[in-house]
Amino acid sequence: MADDLLGAVWRKSTRSGDNNGNCVEVAENLPGIVAVRDSKDPAGPALAFSPAAWSAFVRDAKR
Repeated sequence: MADDLLGAVWRKSTRSGDNNGNCVEVAENLPGIVAVRDSKDPAGPALAFSPAAWSAFVRDAKR
């Protein structure tokens, strides 16, 4: 999957504030996947979701 993440543009939530890097970062610019990683370990593992699964997660988390 590492090759699939080349060119990923990672972002943190604007609500994450200054919490010493304890954030989740998301890359939504990749074709067919949404990637999620721990900002404290940017070279570490990342999770990949389909755009539909990620949208469902975000929608349900907002509830």
